[in-house]
Amino acid sequence: MRAFLGIGSNLGDRWEYLRTAVGSLQSVVAVSPVYETEPVGGPGGQGEYLNLVVELDTELSPRQLLGVCHRLESAADRTRDEHWGPRTLDVDLLWHEAGPVDEADLVVPHPRMRERRFVMAPLADLAPDLAGDDWDEHAEGRVARVGEL
Repeated sequence: MRAFLGIGSNLGDRWEYLRTAVGSLQSVVAVSPVYETEPVGGPGGQGEYLNLVVELDTELSPRQLLGVCHRLESAADRTRDEHWGPRTLDVDLLWHEAGPVDEADLVVPHPRMRERRFVMAPLADLAPDLAGDDWDEHAEGRVARVGEL
């Protein structure tokens, strides 16, 4: 099944956190370019994020992929001290072919992905069919393409 994860980092060696996370994933079909983005929400004074999207061809359910997301974050020593605060690694399940899912701790497609340019720009690189023709008219924030993993 086709699935997409959004991965970001704004603490420590951001590039290495992204490389390690992507390298830990199984069934990777494609990896978007990396974008540097301003923080959205959360406390002021945060550093810029590096963000990318990964496409998977997986047999894992949305719930199982959520577990993978949490394990990747834990392996990067992510702490959850502050809502939308700085983080070594943030991994979100954006979309899954088996969706939609609407549960207390898991909503797929991700409920805010279409509002966020840092998600939609790399998603559009990999899956213009999912992003849609007018995604950039609705997504907010500033992004700059900075390279490839």
